[in-house]
Parts: sequence; C-alpha cells; structure tokens
Amino acid sequence: MEITVCTAPDVALLDRHMGSPGRTSFHARRFARQEAGECTYLVAWLDGRPVGHTEMRWIGCAAPEVRDVRPECPEIGGLAVWPEELRSRGIGSELIRAAENLGRERGLAEAGIGVAMDNPRAAALYARLGYRSLIDYQDRYAYEDVDGAIRECVDPCTFLVKDLR
Repeated sequence: MEITVCTAPDVALLDRHMGSPGRTSFHARRFARQEAGECTYLVAWLDGRPVGHTEMRWIGCAAPEVRDVRPECPEIGGLAVWPEELRSRGIGSELIRAAENLGRERGLAEAGIGVAMDNPRAAALYARLGYRSLIDYQDRYAYEDVDGAIRECVDPCTFLVKDLR
C-alpha cells in the first residue's frame, strides 16, 4: 500500500472506485480545498487503485462547538476505506498516521478527529491510536442528491484530540 497526496487526475479514479453520494463529487470538493491551501487530501493506493482517503484540514473543524474550544486544531476528516472487505487491515490507521506526520512536519502540537456517536468501531480505532475525547458536537453538512435536491444532514459526534509531540 502507498499513500500519496491527491493530484488532479486522481479525482476521476476516486470517483470511479470510491464514489460520492449525490450529484457533486466530494473528491473534487476536497481537491479544491487542497488547491486553496485549506487541507491536504491523502489517498491510499493498493495495486494501482484508490482504496482509502482522508484529509488533513489545516483550517480545523467547521463546528462552532469545536472551534470555540480548539480554534487552531487541524482536523483529520473524511476518513474512508473502500471496499468494505479491506477494512480492519491497517489502511485507515496508516492514513491517520500520514496525516499526523504532516501536522508534525508543520510543527503542530495536536490533531483532532471527529467520530459519529453511532460508530463505535471507528471510536475504538481512534482510542487505540491515542485520541482522547474533547467535546460532543453536531456535525452539519449538505450535499446535492442525484435528483438535484439539497440534503442537509446533522450527525451527533465527539471530537477527539491527540498530542503530536
């Protein structure tokens, strides 16, 4: 497995192998954020195809509850491994470590990651990697579905932090 920073040609491969819900590619949106300097979008590759991704959001978590207590904390977000049969093989852990290393290279003291309250498997992974609970919050996001309707979502989450030093 190899982890690289996403490039423009990777976006089409990500869409083909790890599609986005709805009409608009979230891979393209993440790549655009990377181009704007807001994040670094990482892709895990296995046998020439993308099997995982995450972004290190240098601008931090968008949730006001989190920004109030950790305004400067970068957030590891959008972590996914696909197809499902590749989960629990260390791909997600390696993506997180790669994002943490980017933070260390910038001299950052900590990194954060959000986890949905209904995802105990991910919470257990993050705990094993040294993340500790900071604050509960509501993750709010929207996407355009295949019919063109805007779907707004709210997920109860916990924001976790890890000391990178």
